[in-house]
Amino acid sequence: MKKVFLILLAFSSILISCFSKRDREVVDDIVFDKSLDNPNFKICSNQIFQYFNDSRGLLYGGEKLAILKAFKLKYNPQVVAKESGLVRIRFIVNCEGKTDRFRLLSMDNNYNEKIFDTNITSQLLKITKELDGWEVKEIKDKPVDYYQYLIFVIQNGEITKILP
Repeated sequence: MKKVFLILLAFSSILISCFSKRDREVVDDIVFDKSLDNPNFKICSNQIFQYFNDSRGLLYGGEKLAILKAFKLKYNPQVVAKESGLVRIRFIVNCEGKTDRFRLLSMDNNYNEKIFDTNITSQLLKITKELDGWEVKEIKDKPVDYYQYLIFVIQNGEITKILP
């Protein structure tokens, strides 16, 4: 478990280093953007926790297996076969288990910023938005908002791994 945590920590550091200067200033916050976000999405407090702020890990009904199954059923890799790299989708799960404020970051296999074909990113984003099993996180017996992310390892258009 410690090894997995260290790998995720190192990978997160690499992702953070790929942000532009402006993005680095707000790396912990996903600021509301009226062109992207649902204005009716409720944030329950001023503090939004990271998904790993407790020992519960991934909070999804059916756990990671259910997420893997959803992408296996819905993702169409034949659309674009020559794309490889990493796509991260970060979002907020609120105190009611609802999601919004989805943000996408993608890079090639050398961790350089990359723009993937929209046939890939739009599928990943759509399926991620359709995931409806996010569980409420509680800290000190109070429901809280938290950041969650999914990182997709793409090889020749196929999803080969989903993290965390």
